[in-house]
Amino acid sequence: MSTTPPPEEALAEVVVVDYGLGNLRSATRGLERAGAAVTITDDPDALGDADGVVLPGVGAFSEGMENAGPFREALREAAERGQPIFGICLGMQMLLTTSEEAERAGEGDVEGLDFIPGRNVRFSQGQKVPHMGWNELRVERDHPLVDGVDGEYAYFVHSYYAIPEDEGAVVATTGYGIDFPSIVANEAGNVFGTQFHPEKSGETGLRILRNFVELCADR
Repeated sequence: MSTTPPPEEALAEVVVVDYGLGNLRSATRGLERAGAAVTITDDPDALGDADGVVLPGVGAFSEGMENAGPFREALREAAERGQPIFGICLGMQMLLTTSEEAERAGEGDVEGLDFIPGRNVRFSQGQKVPHMGWNELRVERDHPLVDGVDGEYAYFVHSYYAIPEDEGAVVATTGYGIDFPSIVANEAGNVFGTQFHPEKSGETGLRILRNFVELCADR
């Protein structure tokens, strides 16, 4: 894949949610290279005026949901307005209903955002955990986020993966002992997430971020 130069002018205004977990600077740099004007915010009210919202995340599901609690209503409203919401890694897992990670940690049933009904589970077929490194993306259905990335490689670091209730929510899969969903999206198509880190995935990741920014610009 050839190197994609950044556009001369911002294509869309994107907010990155700062809830205390996530590689904000790396995500911001990637989005800026993809053509976004980026604001990092810890203010839920700031989501309303943005063309798109990014929910990054590194860490445990329960801590992520606790920290993101003040954003829950603002994110729900953004989803209902049709704003593109992009969850990255833990941020993608938070789009689902719950995760067995919280149960394993003795924290009970922690409620996710439930934008994409389903559950996150731990690799349990003898795979080395965490799944770390480069792996292939296999596109399973059309979605603007995956234009031009079928068969490309992305960078993963995770021990849990999503199982949506609706198989139609799976946009792309990746093989790691089993085939797991590496990109998921809601039925309306405006809420989606990647289990991998696009900001660490070279030209493939930049293509995905550019697809996201263009989706925001087309709203």
